[in-house]
Amino acid sequence: MSKKGKRSDAGGPINAINVTPMVDVMLVLLIIFMVITPMLSKGVSVDMVRARNPVSMDEADKEDAIVVAITRDGRAFLGRGMVQPEELAVQVEDAVSNKMDKTVYVKADARSRYEVVVEIVNALRATGVDTLGLLTDKIQDSSDAAPVVSM
Repeated sequence: MSKKGKRSDAGGPINAINVTPMVDVMLVLLIIFMVITPMLSKGVSVDMVRARNPVSMDEADKEDAIVVAITRDGRAFLGRGMVQPEELAVQVEDAVSNKMDKTVYVKADARSRYEVVVEIVNALRATGVDTLGLLTDKIQDSSDAAPVVSM
């Protein structure tokens, strides 16, 4: 018997690709991104007031921007840390004192009490802030969307 007639499969081409390792890596990356993404948001999340013609304040998205957030229930946050109203002015004054750009941004929840927002704005003005920016969301124009045609 000759071995010439038999063909060995050991050296032949592989017809199927094993995608299991790739799927494992993708799932690990997905889990990592799902865990890290909430940490990437800067400061406290509030449902801001919507305006039709807001002025773009790109500086508010910078890492070193001083942002005061006011939640629906009237709590104030400087960055991510909650601050008592009587301590807010002192902490903002300390944060602004060593910066060239003395701008403070306020993002208030749309359902927060107006009185609380005014008190915080007054306290911020007393600290020597050069510019005070009120952050809003832009209203999505219905004219930007595709027109609806009815027959």
